Amino acid sequence: MLVFGLTGSIGMGKSTAANLFRRLGLPVHDADAAVHKLFRNGGAAVAPISRRFPEAVRAGAVDRETLGKLVFGDAAALKDLEAIVHPLVRRDRDRFLALQRRNRRKAAVLDVPLLFETGGETVCDYVFVVSAPAFLQRQRVLARPGMTESRLSSILQKQMPDREKRLRADIVLPTGLGRAFTTRAIKKILNRLGVRHA
Repeated sequence: MLVFGLTGSIGMGKSTAANLFRRLGLPVHDADAAVHKLFRNGGAAVAPISRRFPEAVRAGAVDRETLGKLVFGDAAALKDLEAIVHPLVRRDRDRFLALQRRNRRKAAVLDVPLLFETGGETVCDYVFVVSAPAFLQRQRVLARPGMTESRLSSILQKQMPDREKRLRADIVLPTGLGRAFTTRAIKKILNRLGVRHA
């Protein structure tokens, strides 16, 4: 089974690309959705987070906003949080891949915002990086509710620069020319790799 990594900086169109892969019939593991599952009531991250960040747990679930404030600008706290969350997300990812192999899938997609930053590319056969012009990225992100210039620049500082991601990619998916163009690009690549799709 081929494992495709899908990544890209904020506002580059990764969620749209992930949905296009789903529409084409490929199973997608969403790392952000896995984190949401880990943080909700009964989630595997709740107990270890309540030990390290007790004020971030309310009614048996992790309050993401409170947790964000606790780790924002605190490198040591962020490192502690990552040491809790990343192994749990990897375990969820490995279960997903094992299931797809049992189901004899030809390919599966790992949608991971910080794929390179967390070393996740090591389990991938091909890494797709979504990319769009910087002006379009800013436009998309600043249109999000509650987003500010300073928040955007803080997020971008934590992420590997788009240029470096593109250099490390096996395949760069342009997302600035519309959904139809991106869909055609994905189909062309899947055809080249011999992966049947819808």
